[in-house]
Amino acid sequence: MNSTVPAIRISGLTKSYGETEVLHGIDLEFASGEVTCLIGPSGSGKSTLLRCIAFLEEATNGLISIEGEALGFAMGPGGNRIRLPQAEVRAVRSRIGMVFQQFNLWPHMTALGNVAEALVTVRGMSRSDAEARATRELERVGLGHRAGHYPAQLSGGQQQRVAIARALALDPRIMLFDEPTSSLDPELTGEVLNVMRQLADDGMTMLVVSHEIGFAASVGSKIVFLDQGKVLLEGSPTEVFGKPRHPRIDQFLDTYLDRGAATLI
Repeated sequence: MNSTVPAIRISGLTKSYGETEVLHGIDLEFASGEVTCLIGPSGSGKSTLLRCIAFLEEATNGLISIEGEALGFAMGPGGNRIRLPQAEVRAVRSRIGMVFQQFNLWPHMTALGNVAEALVTVRGMSRSDAEARATRELERVGLGHRAGHYPAQLSGGQQQRVAIARALALDPRIMLFDEPTSSLDPELTGEVLNVMRQLADDGMTMLVVSHEIGFAASVGSKIVFLDQGKVLLEGSPTEVFGKPRHPRIDQFLDTYLDRGAATLI
């Protein structure tokens, strides 16, 4: 891919549920290899934006491109959006992996089975090849020794790492994380964030919706602050978190999440 082409480009994106518009004219670009942290108060549209990028939700208006190729819709000759064929949508979506708040593991399958299953059913790999690939990905997230364990035998942090391995097994070029530690006890959060730090070090393009301000400030190459469905601020961690700060950021840091997150940065 041409390095000058954004990994993700979002133009004029809106999203409505009935009469309620929750995203208002979002314009953003994310470079290849960049780690972008999406922060903001609850209800600001962060998860909805991520789901639109993954095409789990269809934007009401606007366009999204992945590595220069339109996702879902393109601009037609008359200036209206046109829906692209499903085969094209699937091809572009295959470049994106997503990790959710909930782990969504199959309880009747081992960690190995959970990671291998999509390789068999989606990619058509043989079971032996899929399990070999799944083993490598479990080792990558530090869980090679737990491959034969079922989800009920794993901690929450381990289950989330299995979910990350499952997404990585499909060889995505872009990883989306939707509050991946919000369901974890604080003491288990670190092991998931460490895996994400390693992915960042490896050059993975990542968009992360997170309440972990310390992670955003230390790992993020870009911070996007959403408020009431709009991009209020966008910049490097130094630009967004550095003093003097935008008053809305100060209010957010002082009253939200870590209850004193301003002391972390």
